[in-house]
Amino acid sequence: MSVPEPVLIRLKDAVGEKGLSTDRSEIAPHLEEWRGKYHGHSPILLKPDSAAQVSAALRICHETGTAVVPQGGNTGLVGGQIPFNGEVLLSTRRLNKVRSIDESGMTMTVEAGVTLAEVQHQAAERHLMFPLSLASEGSCSIGGNIATNAGGTHVLRYGMTRALVLGLEVVLPDGTVLDMLRALAKDNSGYDLKQVFIGSEGTLGVITAATLKLFPRPDSSVTALAAVPSPTDAVKLLGAMQAQTGGMLSAFELMPRIALEFVTRHIEGTRDPLDAPSPWYVLIEASGGRHANLEASFEDGLAAAVTAGLVSDAVVASSATQAAALWKLRESISEAQKREGASIKHDIAVPVAAIPAFLAKATQAVCAIVLGARPVNFGHLGDGNIHFNFNAPGAGNDPGFLAQWDEVQQAVHDIVKEFGGSISAEHGIGVMKVGSLPHYKSHEELDAMRALKTTFDPKNILNPGKVIPPVLRL
Repeated sequence: MSVPEPVLIRLKDAVGEKGLSTDRSEIAPHLEEWRGKYHGHSPILLKPDSAAQVSAALRICHETGTAVVPQGGNTGLVGGQIPFNGEVLLSTRRLNKVRSIDESGMTMTVEAGVTLAEVQHQAAERHLMFPLSLASEGSCSIGGNIATNAGGTHVLRYGMTRALVLGLEVVLPDGTVLDMLRALAKDNSGYDLKQVFIGSEGTLGVITAATLKLFPRPDSSVTALAAVPSPTDAVKLLGAMQAQTGGMLSAFELMPRIALEFVTRHIEGTRDPLDAPSPWYVLIEASGGRHANLEASFEDGLAAAVTAGLVSDAVVASSATQAAALWKLRESISEAQKREGASIKHDIAVPVAAIPAFLAKATQAVCAIVLGARPVNFGHLGDGNIHFNFNAPGAGNDPGFLAQWDEVQQAVHDIVKEFGGSISAEHGIGVMKVGSLPHYKSHEELDAMRALKTTFDPKNILNPGKVIPPVLRL
């Protein structure tokens, strides 16, 4: 797809000299996601610095039928942010202002290009907290987090991104600006339109700003790593520790032994904190006020779990430095997997109680397809979201292994459906899963999604080919 010169001139007038680039070297970093799975191409990079500029640019694109792909920090994992057919690329990185912070109301209004780490920092400066936490928080943008309804490690306590958004400013494909930046916990004045755009992956509108919900920063927190014999024991431990802490768990992360081995092998400054290896581990965190006796609750709960045979060993962090070291083991798994070689990844969710049975059945199915595949299944056990990943059997097997991605993915997703789960828990649909969606979502749901798309984007110029599958009756 090429952009006619008259359209290019109009777009440059809309966003200014600094707001448009045709420099291939500047555009190139925006055309590949960090794993290298997806590669795109685009002749133009738009870099608006205000909602007004986004509106002007989209109005031109709507009039001329020019397709646009919005992009935040380019940290997505399903290709939703990549232009595959020469679409205009619209980056929100220059929309980077913190517009306001209300400490008493515990809200913050920021533009879409502000990084998640900066939102966290601004909240912490005021002894507040924005609880969304991701491995990519230094580079991902809040607009991208909202557009994909990002999850992360603290969903157990605080919910997905959609639970943290009070208001939005969105520019529709025709340039219309929807100002919904209301800092209200209660607003029943009609349809909650902001929820339509949260998780829509840039297919319905471009998010330009958001009002976010903040929380008091916890005065105390406890982090522990516990060795467990099996996922079944991990699920039982989850219930026991929730009861022991009065529902104050903020994270409960499952890790297999192989993940710990990958991390300690490839990531500098990491080590196994326990004396003996275990098939599985859980990283547990709870937080609360200064008078909450969380450490005693943790120790009592873990001691009872050891007596019950749910835990074989555990270490409770005695300082912030030790807690950070334990978290580094969990947060480094993806990077360690990358260094270990090719991997096939799935971002799935099943009911928490079904996780042990799902892991057993789906792991057996994948290993029957790829002999010697190494399962590295980890993630957010507390909310049912497992990153169901497999590394290639060994060095030199990468091309043949990756060639089996589609076969493996369908086998896994079919089993996910059996367990009443979702083929995308927190990464989205993008281009990776759009072809699979009709197998796992009802015709009625898909038709409703298409109706929304047609209403907001009748010319299909905004992120075409993503999220919404073509009509297909199976």
